[in-house]
Amino acid sequence: MSTDLTAILYIAAGILFILALRGLSSPATSRQGNRYGIIGMALAIGATLLSEQFLASAGAGAWLLVLLGVGVGGAVGGRIAQKVAMTDMPQLVAAFHALVGLSAVLIAWSAFLAPTAYGIGEPGAIKAQAIVEMAIGVFVGAVTFSGSVIAFLKLSGKMSGAPILLPQRHLINIAMAVASVLLIVILCTGAQSPIFFLLLTLIAFVMGVTLIIPIGGGDMPVVVSMLNSYSGWAAAGIGFTLQNMALIITGALVGASGAILSYIMCKGMNRNFFEVILGGFGGDDAAAAASGQAEERPIKQGSAEDAAFIMANAGKVIIVPGYGMAVAQAQHALREMCDNLKAAGVEVKYAIHPVAGRMPGHMNVLLAEANVPYDEVFELEDINSEFSTADVAFVIGANDVTNPAAKTDKTSAIYGMPILDVENSGTVLFVKRGMSAGYAGVQNELFFRDNTMMLFGDAKKMCEEIVKSMD
Repeated sequence: MSTDLTAILYIAAGILFILALRGLSSPATSRQGNRYGIIGMALAIGATLLSEQFLASAGAGAWLLVLLGVGVGGAVGGRIAQKVAMTDMPQLVAAFHALVGLSAVLIAWSAFLAPTAYGIGEPGAIKAQAIVEMAIGVFVGAVTFSGSVIAFLKLSGKMSGAPILLPQRHLINIAMAVASVLLIVILCTGAQSPIFFLLLTLIAFVMGVTLIIPIGGGDMPVVVSMLNSYSGWAAAGIGFTLQNMALIITGALVGASGAILSYIMCKGMNRNFFEVILGGFGGDDAAAAASGQAEERPIKQGSAEDAAFIMANAGKVIIVPGYGMAVAQAQHALREMCDNLKAAGVEVKYAIHPVAGRMPGHMNVLLAEANVPYDEVFELEDINSEFSTADVAFVIGANDVTNPAAKTDKTSAIYGMPILDVENSGTVLFVKRGMSAGYAGVQNELFFRDNTMMLFGDAKKMCEEIVKSMD
């Protein structure tokens, strides 16, 4: 396949990736977006394997390794896709980001150790431009890998979600950043020893840990989005080293879209975008509130029968889903409950906070899986004003995103975060297993409001019992 045809196919793949991102921006078009992405990736891989450069240099052994890699990777990926639960999706995404980062590191090292194979010079005499590209790729890739591993451990519960604050961590990060720049300068000026490249790699691995480990669990949705952006930029950087247009286009799209999503998520949590990039948010204030101690204050507790009666006699009910719904896999039972309410003439809407769950779009995907009509699902800014006109706000497993402390308690780890104003509803029905604090480690003041009725129990079972009580 000629070089020109390969370039055309790469551009076509890039267009398909853009269409995929556009499709994935809405649950209504997400399936089509996935199809575009799959076709684009297949086209990019096929164009690479049939390119003139690959065919000229690849022997039987190379083909065997490529086919083995595609076969093993495809089988593992297919198995994971079949087995993974929606509650495990956030940590799975973090794990995949780690693999992208590690791939960038390995490719950078491959190019550094065998530059002649990439046409970027000789060992010890690599072109300065290629050194910069490799250094950026290995640095961002290593930060992405170790940072994603920490995010995976926190999201999966294998590490505490509370911030882990290192003494003088900001000075440590600044020192490592300066050292990394100095090492890149040294490499570019001719001292291309593997020792310097190894030091750069190790510093980046450590920096990924020091950037992410101080961040509390409540901020993990932003971290996932941020690491997604990092993985894209790492891939793009290595694309320049390999002179591979497909990798540059794909990496730039992932990096840019991840950065935009991070910005949107920061607005949703009232965080500073640049502090997020530097990993310096969610630490100091969150530490004071991370104990998660349940308070001993009077609450109003109800039953499924109480909830069924209140909602059946309501004119308007707004559903607020959260991570607890995902854990209980309650979306189908919830939809059945809402179908019964609509059949009884009750107006039903769903309110989605931008950081509900533990990854961007988590709740939208779950509701789409349960075939909830898209025109009933609203984002925070579109529905927040309607809570004051709602008879009932049915909160199912959402915690931090409904906590009034975000507006009143300046010492709170979530202070300033825009929340869903469920407390303005006539009655708040709050489905939760117990009185524990949210993922950010902050007790929810909503539990103790006069218009709140707590419904303790598994979210799925509670919805099923409410449906039975409506019959």
